[in-house]
Amino acid sequence: MRFDIVTLFPDFFSSPLRSGLLGKALDKQIATVQLTNPRDFTTDKHRKVDDQPYGGGVGMVMKPEPIVAAVESLPLLPRRQVLLTTPQGQVMTQALFRDWAISYDQLIVLCGHYEGIDERVLNIVDCEISLGDFVLTGGEIPALTLLNGVIRLLPGTVGKPESILCDSFEAGLLDYPHYTRPPEFRGWLVPAILRSGNHAAIAAWRRAQMIERTKQRRPDLYEKWRSQSEPEP
Repeated sequence: MRFDIVTLFPDFFSSPLRSGLLGKALDKQIATVQLTNPRDFTTDKHRKVDDQPYGGGVGMVMKPEPIVAAVESLPLLPRRQVLLTTPQGQVMTQALFRDWAISYDQLIVLCGHYEGIDERVLNIVDCEISLGDFVLTGGEIPALTLLNGVIRLLPGTVGKPESILCDSFEAGLLDYPHYTRPPEFRGWLVPAILRSGNHAAIAAWRRAQMIERTKQRRPDLYEKWRSQSEPEP
């Protein structure tokens, strides 16, 4: 899968793209990431990528010409989507990550900056995306989140693909609690059922924990899950 990140700060991605599962996936060519700087597509001697907003106001707005030229310079695959990072966008979810991983061969991500991007750029954008209801200094962090979330779902990235099926949000619920050795630490015990060897009982315990944890921590998710699920026995 090909990812094209259009960013004013390509160096931001240098270390993350070499680290952990993300770096291994790129080494194995499971995915490729290309970084394109809109500043390289400016035509003035100052390489200007922003300007004052029409109508007045505080801050600067990213100009449309360098961004559109940067996107038009890219090889475009048939199954592609152009995404724009913006606080006004759709909040990224596990379901979105899965859809992108399955449905597309190329994601082009435009990293927003300053007070925003000239509205005319939306003519080449398929979807606006956000990390949540807050504002960051730029779109590189959401873009990196997208890279991590989608690439880990691609075949070959995670050593045991079945482990992904147990992740939080995959079944509409939060994950169950995890424990490892030692069985006791500072008086805190691993639940006896996890050491019982009774796999059916363990599965039932984990299921109950997922439901209860979601109910307590994310009542919004719990209500959504409950409305879409069969009643629990």
